[in-house]
Amino acid sequence: MGFVFALLYLATAYLGPATLFGPLAAYHIGIILAVIVLLVSLPSLQGSFIWKTPQSLALIGLALATFLSLLVTGWVGGAVQVLLDFIPNAFAYFLLCLHFNSMKKLRILVFMLLAVCLFVIANGYNDLRHQEGVTYGEDESPPEMPYLLPQRSDTGEWFYRIRGQDFINDPNDFAQLIVCEIPLVFLFWRPKRAFLNFILVIVPVSILLFGAYLTHSRGSVLALLAMTIVAARRKIGTVPSVLLAVGMFVGASALNYTGGRDISAESGAGRMDLWAAGLQLLESHPIFGVGFNRMADYAGLTAHNSVVVCAAELGLFGLFFWSFFLFPTVRDTLAIASSNKVTEPDPNFQEVSPFPGVIAKVQTFDKAEINRYGRLVLLSLTGFLVAGWFLSRAFIMTLFLLGGFAEVIFEMALRRGMISPRLPFQRVLASAGVMCIALVVLTYIVLRFGNLMR
Repeated sequence: MGFVFALLYLATAYLGPATLFGPLAAYHIGIILAVIVLLVSLPSLQGSFIWKTPQSLALIGLALATFLSLLVTGWVGGAVQVLLDFIPNAFAYFLLCLHFNSMKKLRILVFMLLAVCLFVIANGYNDLRHQEGVTYGEDESPPEMPYLLPQRSDTGEWFYRIRGQDFINDPNDFAQLIVCEIPLVFLFWRPKRAFLNFILVIVPVSILLFGAYLTHSRGSVLALLAMTIVAARRKIGTVPSVLLAVGMFVGASALNYTGGRDISAESGAGRMDLWAAGLQLLESHPIFGVGFNRMADYAGLTAHNSVVVCAAELGLFGLFFWSFFLFPTVRDTLAIASSNKVTEPDPNFQEVSPFPGVIAKVQTFDKAEINRYGRLVLLSLTGFLVAGWFLSRAFIMTLFLLGGFAEVIFEMALRRGMISPRLPFQRVLASAGVMCIALVVLTYIVLRFGNLMR
């Protein structure tokens, strides 16, 4: 029951309550569903590994950071509101750890996210076809549509970018979701099953790539290139994989992937200037920042960089807890992806059922499978972080889903004696502190280098 409601909750978050429930969305069906999911999840807390993960404490700290970022200004109502805005996204991590505790359930989640992407791509492409041949004068602008966002290119011409609803209603958000979903679709890959792989993997991935093209997201281009390098270097080496990525970049440029917009460090509404503004806000508000979702109130626009926006809006306090979530997620993902850190399972392992007297079915997989799952999650996380370097997406649900995805697989390997335990909390705390400072320094160095190249 908890798994079904959790899946419905996540589908509603990505598609939007109005899409799934129509007129019922006016009755705050999203809030009602969240309450139901919370209640049915309480029994699953008993015996769960969720409180053994540093990410759980990190999310509590991040929730506190969002609240304090506005409370210190004296705006109590705003502090409560931003806390309520943050919790539904962070809730995704807990739901994954509590209810998606098998590879079958993880594949169902991947299939649901795939269905969301295909639904948006189909609707966006349908709207796009209706705009073919329609022209607008210099003083006219195309109307915004549910699945299309009109935008001008660098030459002043109108073009369209597909998008979803609710928190993926920005083409960049939707493109980031597509980028993260592409590696996960390969969970359905089966050796020596050519026809099944073609139907379940090749065709969906091709449609996802087409959808990413229709978003015309510059961040998604760089994310796909980074994923290509990480994925290909094991097979063909680092230099050939980089050359392959360069070739893909040339091909994307020839196909007008970005809709006629330039790809550069300074493109995209003066990105470098916004990064500088974000660091100035961090300097003037170093502890708790200027307030969750309030950077645009100070700088005119948000930062177009997840690290900068987190630091500027939540200060070092919030950036530390963001790093506290990210560091163990990356570390555990690298661990399950490494053939040196994963061994074969304990042959005497027995699955323990949470219900007395019930014999649990043992999930069987070997070292190679765990490594493959880990590499796919690593690719997905790579895509998210590279795209996030050029987008203000530090707190969205997709990041917390990937964190939960990594920890569920890590826990499967840990319970079977296939991998060393998680790092102690004290070590993660210290590493997160170093990572927090390193991210600020890295951003400053990139900014300085970018200014010298102007």
